[in-house]
Amino acid sequence: MADHDSEASWQAERPAARDARTDDAAAGWRGGRARYRRILNFAARAFVQTWWYELVLPKLGMSRIAESTRDARMLRLARRFRDLAVDLGGLMIKVGQFMSSRLDVLPPEITAELAGLQDEVPAVPFEQIRALAEAQLGVPLERAFASFDPVPVAAASLGQAHRATLSETDAADTGLERVVVKVQRPAIDQIVAVDLAALRRVAGWLRRVRVVSDRVDAPALVEEFAQTCHEEIDYLHEAASAERFAECFADEPRVSAPAVVWERTTRRVLTLEDVTAIKINDTRGLRAAGIDPADVAQVFAEVMLDQVFTHSFVHADPHPGNIFVTPHDSGAGGWHLTFVDFGMMAEVPDRLRDGLRSLIIAVASRNSRGLVAAAQEIGVLLPSASTAELERALTVLFARFGGMGFNELRDVDPREFQAFAVEFGDTVRALPVQLPEKLLLLMRAVSLTSGMCSSLDATFNIWEPVEPYATRLLRAESGNFAQDVAGQMLSNAGVLWRLPAEIDSVLTRLDQGALTFDTSRLERRLDRLVRIGKRAVSAVLFAAMLIGGILLLGPLPVLGTILMSVSAIPLLHAVFSGVGGR
Repeated sequence: MADHDSEASWQAERPAARDARTDDAAAGWRGGRARYRRILNFAARAFVQTWWYELVLPKLGMSRIAESTRDARMLRLARRFRDLAVDLGGLMIKVGQFMSSRLDVLPPEITAELAGLQDEVPAVPFEQIRALAEAQLGVPLERAFASFDPVPVAAASLGQAHRATLSETDAADTGLERVVVKVQRPAIDQIVAVDLAALRRVAGWLRRVRVVSDRVDAPALVEEFAQTCHEEIDYLHEAASAERFAECFADEPRVSAPAVVWERTTRRVLTLEDVTAIKINDTRGLRAAGIDPADVAQVFAEVMLDQVFTHSFVHADPHPGNIFVTPHDSGAGGWHLTFVDFGMMAEVPDRLRDGLRSLIIAVASRNSRGLVAAAQEIGVLLPSASTAELERALTVLFARFGGMGFNELRDVDPREFQAFAVEFGDTVRALPVQLPEKLLLLMRAVSLTSGMCSSLDATFNIWEPVEPYATRLLRAESGNFAQDVAGQMLSNAGVLWRLPAEIDSVLTRLDQGALTFDTSRLERRLDRLVRIGKRAVSAVLFAAMLIGGILLLGPLPVLGTILMSVSAIPLLHAVFSGVGGR
């Protein structure tokens, strides 16, 4: 009877539960539609305002109004977007964070307005975090961890982090005790889906604007952004990326990454070693620990260059909250960089990496033509572009501003920049420039790196860490060129060296044949060809040794001198072997 009553009670409660779930789904759907409309309304207002001030007013002869109000308009737009992003959260925070890193294209007032989005994300109530974590781990938090701090150490757009202590069993298995547990925000999958739908709609609008579509494939960029976001909300993917990053720098004492506690990691919960230390932008803390912020800037830039050009696996979100400076326990003043948060990583394809290498070599050697070719190789500049005027502009740019740091550029008279813009503005604007998909995250990483290094050291010049790297690349290119030249010369010399034997073989076959005509004149001519061939071989060997010696004088002076000296032997043979001959 009790079982029957329980069954009846369950049957009676099931429609109510189903109705509650239906109401929740309906509420979520309505909330998603409202969120979608708010994003589109903001974008539409921004487009209309930009169209009116930047296109309509100049055509009506009122360009002064557009220019005089531009800074204030952009600042108001940035503030409205910041309010929207903080209110909505989700991917809007990510969009704002990306724009805050674009110090190269956005005014500092706007980037400063959006920079607070790195730390301004409101936290989720702990009870919601507890419920999600326990559902993912399958056990109560009290059984999963010895302790779990309900106050988050950090709150991000897609999740938040809490400090915890592993149980004795897990601590014995992993060798760790203190950990940081990242837990995703509730319903983040639905939020991401709504935000991506809105961004796809906005990208469709941009595709219809010719000035934008000629330079960037907005829908493709949104799809790449979508892929990155889906990877970022998969904590199993982030855990694998953390281990891969650690493997890349396993032999590098200046870099480390937290260990992953796989026993307490799922798709929506990630448990990592607690590596909290001095934030990279905490200059007071660095100096108190006896660490020079300028040294940190130099090492940070070098490590980021290694990620791009050596490992092809780049931390694409190197903002201050994701990088610590960890002093060594020895007390000898040593330290290393500790990276965290590997949800946003950039893979650098071979073609893009080769193009970036060419770009650095061209800039380091002030080669305007090489820079244009590198831009075409990367895909920023279409191959069909007419580049003669661009090369001239880059030559002028290199001559005046080449090698300057941001601090030095700030001291340059603005009229010089204005004069350059007037002279070459039309040339640059007319270029068929586009933004390749694979370059988006890399640009974010580079922008954040430059901004971070400049904040650590006001005199920081990005060319200081790039210069030795560029020098190594130039040496490698020179070595490859020397090897190519030497290889081609040796190949030609081999052909000429085999020529007498081939001629002798022909003579032998003629002597053994059934032909009865007189070959004495042919033999004399062939003997003359043999002598000429041997002299040609000597000449080629002389040239190969001489050029090879010259190229090797820099990296290997002893070997270069020997080759140049020995080259005199084939030279003497080439000059004097024909003396006295007919």
